[in-house]
Amino acid sequence: MRRRRWLPPGLPRPPDDGGAAHLPGGRLPDLVLPATDGRAVGLGALGPGRTVLYVYPLSGRPGTDLPDGWDTIPGARGCTAEACAFRNHHDDLRAVGAARVYGLSSQPREYQRELAERLRLPFAILSDTGLALREALDLPTFTAGGRTLYRRLTMIVNRGAIEHVFYPVFPPDQHAGEVLDWLRLQDPPQGETAHDREGHPLSVPRPPR
Repeated sequence: MRRRRWLPPGLPRPPDDGGAAHLPGGRLPDLVLPATDGRAVGLGALGPGRTVLYVYPLSGRPGTDLPDGWDTIPGARGCTAEACAFRNHHDDLRAVGAARVYGLSSQPREYQRELAERLRLPFAILSDTGLALREALDLPTFTAGGRTLYRRLTMIVNRGAIEHVFYPVFPPDQHAGEVLDWLRLQDPPQGETAHDREGHPLSVPRPPR
């Protein structure tokens, strides 16, 4: 069976401009954001265990045009493919210690909810229309179609602290696997154990270091 190609060939690779170098070791702010599942999620109180928080610029939807020149902006294309990859790897991520997964963009929750329902995402997307997280953490952004959008990055949060950052992210359709590989190499947070999808303790084989 031929593998489905999520992204067109030849997309420009985003450079590592150092825009996220200051993030590891910092803490998420006490910021509450609306989620596609109807909850309000407090970033400063995510709970025990590791959280995968992937930040992306803008997802498309059927019948809606993307900003002009979208495919020529390094790192812009691929938000839907990235979400699908996190969906497909969600159980695997949970099994190796991700207590929760969230996506985050500056799009309104109503717009994001259509994406979550259409793609049947098993996790919520957070809406940050005011770019409050950028202001709190100095996250990298870019401008397209007259809008300021987040650059694609992923933070691994452990007990409120930013343990690891993936930046730049490319290609986005393979990024969930990259996060999964990183988690497999980590020890579980102190006093915690990885669990399977039914919540049973799981012994996770880890490759030698």
